[in-house]
Amino acid sequence: MSYQVLARKWRPRKFAELVGQEHVVRALTNALETGRMHHAYLFTGTRGVGKTTIARIFAKSLNCERGQSADPCGECSVCTAVDEGRFVDLLEIDAASNTGVDDVREVIENAQYAPSRGRFKVYLVDEVHMLSKNAFNALLKTLEEPPPHVKFLLATTDPQKLPVTVLSRCLKFNLKRLLPDQISGQMRHILGAENIAYEDSAIGELARAADGSLRDGLSLLDQAIAYGGGALHADDVRTMLGSVARGQVLGVLDALAAGNGERLLVECTQIASYSPDFGGVLDDIASVLHRLQLIQLIPGYRPDEDSDDDNALTALAERMTPEDVQLYYQIATSGRRDLALAPDARTGFEMALLRMLAFRPGDAAPTARIERPVAGSQVSAPAPRPVAAAPVRPAAVPERQHEPPSPPRAVSAPAPVVATAPVARDANGLPDWEALIERAGLRGPFGLLAQNAVLRERDGQTLVLALQPAHMSLAVEPMVSQMEERIGQALGERIRLRFVNSSLDAITQTPAARAAQVRDAAQAAAEQAIEGDPLVQSMKREFGARVVPQSIKPFDNESGAV
Repeated sequence: MSYQVLARKWRPRKFAELVGQEHVVRALTNALETGRMHHAYLFTGTRGVGKTTIARIFAKSLNCERGQSADPCGECSVCTAVDEGRFVDLLEIDAASNTGVDDVREVIENAQYAPSRGRFKVYLVDEVHMLSKNAFNALLKTLEEPPPHVKFLLATTDPQKLPVTVLSRCLKFNLKRLLPDQISGQMRHILGAENIAYEDSAIGELARAADGSLRDGLSLLDQAIAYGGGALHADDVRTMLGSVARGQVLGVLDALAAGNGERLLVECTQIASYSPDFGGVLDDIASVLHRLQLIQLIPGYRPDEDSDDDNALTALAERMTPEDVQLYYQIATSGRRDLALAPDARTGFEMALLRMLAFRPGDAAPTARIERPVAGSQVSAPAPRPVAAAPVRPAAVPERQHEPPSPPRAVSAPAPVVATAPVARDANGLPDWEALIERAGLRGPFGLLAQNAVLRERDGQTLVLALQPAHMSLAVEPMVSQMEERIGQALGERIRLRFVNSSLDAITQTPAARAAQVRDAAQAAAEQAIEGDPLVQSMKREFGARVVPQSIKPFDNESGAV
């Protein structure tokens, strides 16, 4: 007798044997028990989750010789014929190879005739989304008002391609992707019944590789049994799948947590020796990082205490910050996506890990990045005390100095503050322009225009503002009229604004220019403070380190920000 593959041998023959589709089973069971059955059902979902299997069981339930029920006997001639694919009143149509209108017209013509053996004639159309537009149109009338002895069971992996006219005539059931635990549980049941020895970690590898499809999982199981000579060993499965052990993934993350680039490269070399699927390895790293984040952020979440790997996960979660985990996860997933752009898969994999090492989040306090010239690696060392060189907060600095003006329709600004006290004025009686900007609440494009202007004079109710030619393009309607309204409310009177061109030399004291001077002074003071720090000087002498100026940010004593 020829060998029957596991996916066919262990195909469910009753609703009770289905795995992971309880919501569909419950609905169909209730319909069969109460006799409230629709004439057309649509089953959607990814490959290998049970769409056609459910349809066949439903066909048996409708036509079982012992009576219509949700629990067909599985022994009568009808049930046996359905299981063996030779029941004459169950017509299975592969829409992928029968897409034309002529194929559908034949179905419609045959549907008018009574069933030969059963109570119902059941049409199972697989991959129904592959039908042509004309074929769908030909099917619609019969699908809407079929003869009472006909049931349509449609299955598809891509329901978005179905016309809405078809969707509206069916009861739709979305079949779920199976979880790895559900797939591994079914595999253990099958291996026990088949009397095949296995290792639990091997089952876990296969269940994850199945990607939600039980049929794919059982096909991989068949392959792994053949590869292992009749037994299932974790090392054999990893070699077959091109995957790596969980301990090797933990070794990579442990090297990252320690900031040890040399050890990280060793781990990469060991992984590469297995010739793995590097995209799958990055997926494994992302999966472990997900569990680490759950341990860190969800109170009470704990993995299985009996597992050495889970104990290692708990210890690793204590060594890494949540910010590190989030960053590493983002780099792992983006690196997985970018593997196809790398010179080769190993290079892309190693660059993703090196990116994790290079962009480890620094401390919130002012930091100096120290480089070892020989090894080329960097470590972050916090300065021993906050830098207080530039405690002055820049006043009303525009958020984006170089952003082009927004289109008039997109212009918006927060509601201005109506003046409740006189605005400070200079010796010439002109309002303090910076104070007026703050009082009027000018932000965004309004703030960008105001911050780059200088108040030159007042001509009656008109304020004359000087702008450099590069910023004159910002002074357009309706922005100017809205600024007039905000500034007028801040001053408590109606005013007009007039912008005039001014050369670069004649306009050096804009609020934006003064804010830039303050920032430059603060940056210079912060760099000087870091360079003069005893700890930094000691590291330079002893380790040949140097300070990267771009890594230094001034400390704001008022807000505690950098």
